[in-house]
Amino acid sequence: MNNHTDNVPSLTVLLRQLQQVPYLASKNLYRVAHHFLMMDNNKLQQFCAALTTAKNNISKCTTCWAWRENDRACMLCCPPRDTRIICVVETWYDLFALEKTGAYKGTYHVLGGAIYPLEGIGPENLTISALVQRAAQNCDEIILAMNQTPEGEATASFIARTLHNIPAKITCLARGVPVGSSLEFTDKLTLHKALSERRSF
Repeated sequence: MNNHTDNVPSLTVLLRQLQQVPYLASKNLYRVAHHFLMMDNNKLQQFCAALTTAKNNISKCTTCWAWRENDRACMLCCPPRDTRIICVVETWYDLFALEKTGAYKGTYHVLGGAIYPLEGIGPENLTISALVQRAAQNCDEIILAMNQTPEGEATASFIARTLHNIPAKITCLARGVPVGSSLEFTDKLTLHKALSERRSF
């Protein structure tokens, strides 16, 4: 005998699954569902296979906390990158926004977000302790590249206080990045300027 779930229309099940995808606006649910339903079967299988393969083969680097292939060294942590400089970002897509500028050749550290008490996100929920361990080693400069939001500013201030005994220089991006903006959506020229003209924090 079929249970209640088995009797739910397939389209409803699909829409419910899409509703669980963060950042996918509700107004786009039907368009995305339509896209998948209209997709050629071979392309759909390729899409599903790529997603499954990525899920199985990609993990977080235990040094910088960006995504990397399981069986390969993290390309963001190895020479010729300057391992004495660490650029701290909130998310891995902020990292790639900075990478696209071509202006930075150091390493990164992905926090996994920003301190946001109202959402239950504290310092212990981010990779700040791992950053402290890295900074205490052979490090000349730490760039705090938080987003110009209240949460980003609070996170940068907390990290600066936490690292006050570390001999490394602590800097931040120049104010060319608009207040309230995210690095992900800032143009390459502005990010290039913000990186090259970074200042002491």
